[in-house]
Amino acid sequence: MATLLLRAFRRPLRPFSSAPVSPFPFYGRTPSSSFRLFSSAAAHAAAPPSPAGTALDPSRIRNVAVIAHVDHGKTTLMDRLLRQCGADIPHERALDSISLERERGITIASKVTSISWKDNELNMVDTPGHADFGGEVERVVGMVEGAVLVVDAGEGPLAQTKFVVAKALKLGLRPILLLNKVDRPSVSEETCNEVESLVFDLFANLGATEEQLDFPVLYASAKEGWASLTFTKNPAADARNMSPLLDAIIKHVPSPAANFEAPFQMLVSMMERDFYLGRILTGRISSGIIHIGDKIHGLRCTDNGAEKFEEGKVTKLMKKKGTNIIMIDSAGAGDIISVAGLTSPSIGHTVANVEVTTALPTVQLDPPTISMTFGVNDSSLAGRDGTHLTGGKIGDRLLSEAETNLAINVLPGQLSDSYEVQGRGELQLGILIENMRREGFELSVSPPRVMYKMENNQKLEPIEEVTIEVNDEHVGLVMEALSHRRAEVTDMGPVPGTTGRTRMSLTCPSRGLVGYRSVFSSDTRGTGFMHRAFLSYSKHRGALGNVRKGVLISVGNGIITAHALMSLEARGTLFVSPGMETYEGMIVGEHSRDSDLDVNPVRTKELTNIRAPGKDENVRLSPPRLMSLEEAIGYVASDELIEVTPKAVRLRKRYLDANKRKMMKNKPKD
Repeated sequence: MATLLLRAFRRPLRPFSSAPVSPFPFYGRTPSSSFRLFSSAAAHAAAPPSPAGTALDPSRIRNVAVIAHVDHGKTTLMDRLLRQCGADIPHERALDSISLERERGITIASKVTSISWKDNELNMVDTPGHADFGGEVERVVGMVEGAVLVVDAGEGPLAQTKFVVAKALKLGLRPILLLNKVDRPSVSEETCNEVESLVFDLFANLGATEEQLDFPVLYASAKEGWASLTFTKNPAADARNMSPLLDAIIKHVPSPAANFEAPFQMLVSMMERDFYLGRILTGRISSGIIHIGDKIHGLRCTDNGAEKFEEGKVTKLMKKKGTNIIMIDSAGAGDIISVAGLTSPSIGHTVANVEVTTALPTVQLDPPTISMTFGVNDSSLAGRDGTHLTGGKIGDRLLSEAETNLAINVLPGQLSDSYEVQGRGELQLGILIENMRREGFELSVSPPRVMYKMENNQKLEPIEEVTIEVNDEHVGLVMEALSHRRAEVTDMGPVPGTTGRTRMSLTCPSRGLVGYRSVFSSDTRGTGFMHRAFLSYSKHRGALGNVRKGVLISVGNGIITAHALMSLEARGTLFVSPGMETYEGMIVGEHSRDSDLDVNPVRTKELTNIRAPGKDENVRLSPPRLMSLEEAIGYVASDELIEVTPKAVRLRKRYLDANKRKMMKNKPKD
């Protein structure tokens, strides 16, 4: 008996449950992990595994992407669809799980979830609407067989609408047109008919087939939570739901072609990292059935054919259901799932059974149009705020981002510990910089540079299609500013259904649009709308006009004083306030003229022991112009840098020493 008791005490302690220690497989990730697919609200509430059994019947599966221009109501529509199918929505815009998405009100990364409707499984993919995040749309459109094209009934198809429609039509998808926001007072049935005609013309110009041109049309108000097959502004009480749209998806979107007899193959379209499970690979199963414990390996396409680079076994199979994660035992062809078990594959690679030796074709993305150089922060105030300071850590973080975001390329820079980051636009790279800043990185960033092409000894530059809507009194200011930026007007006219508003369509070089958004907001007093999307590469349009004045450069080190700023106010617009710290070469304001001016913002008032009869003058300063990160990216010139730390964003000259700047002044600009 004593021996049995001793053995019991020596026995190692066991957890109370046979489940893994972590309550959720994504618990414990670092802030640098991009939380793209799964909502943090459900992080500790994963559903139990589904009953073991065969995969879903592919005839009951519909894979659908929701595509649209920015602010046309995609994410709100997804909320209403989730609620219609019984999902628990913790808050509005439930699929926007990234903190920056909730703060800015935009969708940055694609998300996938599934909902059940009338014994059918609908895998819905929410995509970004901004042109800078077009790579997210390109790599997920290949996972689906149908798309819901959301168009604002008041605005009609805009620049990004053309981009996403072109990608959908190229893959043979037949979109369902959903005219959203029909509850607005300015929207009438005639307006919807006109927008429908514009969408039809857009499809025809993009080479749509006869079947694609015969697209179904629905009318909806995602904000109020209803859709209709006919135009209405106030549907009956029993019809104020999303049933017509869900029925249209089941009717018009074909089920995926599935072959259960073939070996398992899946193209990775999304990826994220987790300390508990490793890499979480998400994609649509092309063929076969997968079970937990199956042996799989990774394949990638090379010049010499498919190359195998890792072998392992499936440790977890997961599926997003509403806002929760469910663990499943098996899945079959046509379904969109997440797999854990391999540590090397990334987006664009193929995961397959070990007997498969051929890789699936990868997604071809449009090339990047701008680049920025990321380097170590070498200013006088470096190392005070951040925890990740070295070039090695910056490089590892950028390479990690390039694995999860195929629209970003990372190359070694010209200088040591610097990296050239290529992307689609300043907003996309600004989001990356902001994420790194919040993770504790300190770095210096160069201004955006346009990526040119040479064809037949001719210099080509990226041209963007710009759609602008402004009040009539602001048309002159906008036209004058864009003329300096080499823009050309292609169409101009009044906005349908409104008075005193003008809509303009232009083509403009990408380099001319860098930094223009903040200028546009100021010129239109915040009442204008501007949308842009990449159009094509075209002949170089020549040098830009005068788009910015000179700057005020600090020549002193220390604390900025109100006494010094009082005399500098007449020189231009200040970017700093008293009490802030500065250093030699830091930009403290914008000069009122086109040339740069060296100033001393740390000068103090001389004190004497002679009593003066008058009082000291009261220092009254105008509020400084504080720049956000996006404004700073668009403001800096080619000889300047942005110093980014977790607590501050500063502008500085590339060469801090005034004598060095004079020496390099005659050097040709990039």
